[in-house]
Amino acid sequence: MLSGDTTNQEAQAARRYWSKLFGNDFTRKRYGNEPNPALNYGYAILRAAVARALSGSGLLPTLGIHHRNKYNSFCLADDIMEPYRPFVDVLVYEMQQQRLNCMELGTAEKAALLKLLTMDIKINNKKSPLMVGLSQTTASLSRCYEGEGKKIIYPSFV
Repeated sequence: MLSGDTTNQEAQAARRYWSKLFGNDFTRKRYGNEPNPALNYGYAILRAAVARALSGSGLLPTLGIHHRNKYNSFCLADDIMEPYRPFVDVLVYEMQQQRLNCMELGTAEKAALLKLLTMDIKINNKKSPLMVGLSQTTASLSRCYEGEGKKIIYPSFV
C-alpha cells in the first residue's frame, strides 16, 4: 500500500508548524524533550474524550477511516481527534509562556491540560466547550454513516 503523501508534504508542513510554534530546535517525538511530554499527555486526554464521544454517538472507536492497525483499539478516535490536536498545541504553548514545567508534569501542569475539555471552540458557528464540540463532530459522523448527512462538523478557534 502506497502512502497518499508521495511528495512528503505532510512532513514538510509539520516541520514548519512545529518550528513556528516551539522554535527551530524543537522536534516532535514520542519520548522527546520539552514540551513533548505535555503534548503527549494532552493528546491522551483528547483521545479518551474522543473515544467517549464516539461511543456516545453509537460508533466503535476501533473501526478507523484512515488509521488502521490491528493492535490499536482506537483507530477511529485517532482519525477524529486530528482536527482537535491544535487545541492541545495551543494549551501547551500557553503553558510554556507561563513557565510551567512541560517536561515533568505535576499537578499544576496536568490541571492546565485538563482545561482542554472546557476550552471554548467555535463549531456550527456557535461558541461551545470542546467536549460539546466533540459530541457534535461524532454525531455528524454518525449521521454520515446512516446516510442522513454528508458533512462532518469540525471545530475552529474562537
